[in-house]
Amino acid sequence: MEETSKLKNELERTKLELGILYEISNAMRTTLKLDEILYIILTGVTAHIGLGFNRALLFLINEKDGLIEGKMGIGPETGEEANRIWGLIEGEKMDLEDLINAYKNANKAGNDGFDSGFSKQVQRLKFPINNSDEALLSLVAQEGMPLHLTKETIVNYKNSPIAQLLKNDELVLIPLKAKNKINGIIVADNFINREPITKDDIRMLTMLANQAGLAIENSQLYEKTVMQANLDSLTGLWNHGYFQYLLNTELEKSRAMQKPLSLIMLDIDYFKVYNDALGHQSGDKILKELAGLLKDQSRKMDFVCRYGGEEFAAILPQTDKEEALLIAERLRMDIERYNFTHEDILPGKQLTVSLGVASFPEDGLLPAELISASDKFLYHAKNKGRNKTCC
Repeated sequence: MEETSKLKNELERTKLELGILYEISNAMRTTLKLDEILYIILTGVTAHIGLGFNRALLFLINEKDGLIEGKMGIGPETGEEANRIWGLIEGEKMDLEDLINAYKNANKAGNDGFDSGFSKQVQRLKFPINNSDEALLSLVAQEGMPLHLTKETIVNYKNSPIAQLLKNDELVLIPLKAKNKINGIIVADNFINREPITKDDIRMLTMLANQAGLAIENSQLYEKTVMQANLDSLTGLWNHGYFQYLLNTELEKSRAMQKPLSLIMLDIDYFKVYNDALGHQSGDKILKELAGLLKDQSRKMDFVCRYGGEEFAAILPQTDKEEALLIAERLRMDIERYNFTHEDILPGKQLTVSLGVASFPEDGLLPAELISASDKFLYHAKNKGRNKTCC
């Protein structure tokens, strides 16, 4: 009877575990957006209806740059916050689907409330794959095996930035794999309730990690395909079609958050003179040089696009007119100072640009209104002698 009861309990536990993994796996199939995939994975690791860890971090392997990069972290920062969040979830009877939908809805509204201070700390972490300073992540990335650190063994890694960030005496690191290739690492612990991490916990986390690695790979392939379809083939900037989509999307976010947004339109002065004198291939080289300069001198949050011909656009989220003018002027002066190929054939012996700046809400509420306003200001700049910024 004792053996039968034990077997029955094990079957019930296995059934529960498979149910949890099935639910998380189904959730990962509902989207191809990388940030949503990462949130689903970490919610599956930390939610009470998931694996139930108190806190989890996710890192992705950037093979191109040889880096391990922090992407997201989920978990309370204090015991008080833990009790508040867990109490709210229990009181609202939120299941995994509810938690994921709350994140997606917040994203649509442009709300970064889910991007906690803890998650922002994680996002600032970047380490070379072969890095003795961050031996924990480096070890897992290279060996591809789970690493369980206890009170006795974690002292060997006391200088690790991960150990210093988490400040806990037990944690587990699990590699994410796709086709036998490591593409990420999950770090998890129980720093609030101090429950020990068992072999069953590690087994479940490893099973989840195997599915998560494939979901991340599919998402990255999708995003790469989308990016290639929406990039201008000459300059590598976003193309006109995607510019329209981005402007519409960012305007909706600004409206929902009641935040400003600005649009810079930029046109090369006397570009026809350059093209006529040296030919279109030389003109294409100038467009590529200018595109590279615009990308390098723009903020990470901005969207730089090729509007058409020699005209470019920059969408500046959460940026009012005053700040946008400063950015536009800085771009104008950087371009004026830059030594472009054969620019001495142009009037003034240097390549310059004229810029127009329009802002939401004062210059327009709709994408077409903002484009029209910034275009109008751009031609004011042309009429005033070029190499100017107008608004």
